[in-house]
Amino acid sequence: MLLLVGLGNPSPNNEDNRHNIGFKVIDAINQKFSLSKQKPKFKGLLTTGKIGDKKVYAIKPLTFMNNSGTCIRELIEYFKIDPKNVIVFHDDLDINFGKIKAKFGGSSAGHNGIASIDKFIGKDYSRVRIGIGRPQNNDAASDHVLDNFNDDEKTALNNLITNITSSFTILVDKKLDLFSSKVNNS
Repeated sequence: MLLLVGLGNPSPNNEDNRHNIGFKVIDAINQKFSLSKQKPKFKGLLTTGKIGDKKVYAIKPLTFMNNSGTCIRELIEYFKIDPKNVIVFHDDLDINFGKIKAKFGGSSAGHNGIASIDKFIGKDYSRVRIGIGRPQNNDAASDHVLDNFNDDEKTALNNLITNITSSFTILVDKKLDLFSSKVNNS
């Protein structure tokens, strides 16, 4: 069993924020692999289905970014999912816009959603860090992540998400380096 988590904030005002890139990836995965209709469960919007031969749960926590871990802990305890089978998609300021890095474990690097998950389930899970880049001017990082993507970024983001879903079976097999390389070079 796999648990796919997309981080974001549930308010309609946040829908196109850089911080909500994880939600956008989960929506694309749900569509590409025809997962079930989203249902409100475990403090999130949950979908289920199969990708290849793997049973998959995908969730968008509705707890707001800083409390994402409460949703994830409830779900993994209920379905008895090993944290090693959790893959979290989230924005990352320290990666250039339009690039990704997939890794297992590590620190939160100041990302409050990841820090919350670490607190509730530990650090032994996979993360797909999706680059949103640093702000061009002197804007604070907290403002940057809550800004909406501009039109050019939206086009590039759609291409990146297509690359993520096209290479997704590599990620399901936990070949993180190969997945990163394939997505970044598509």
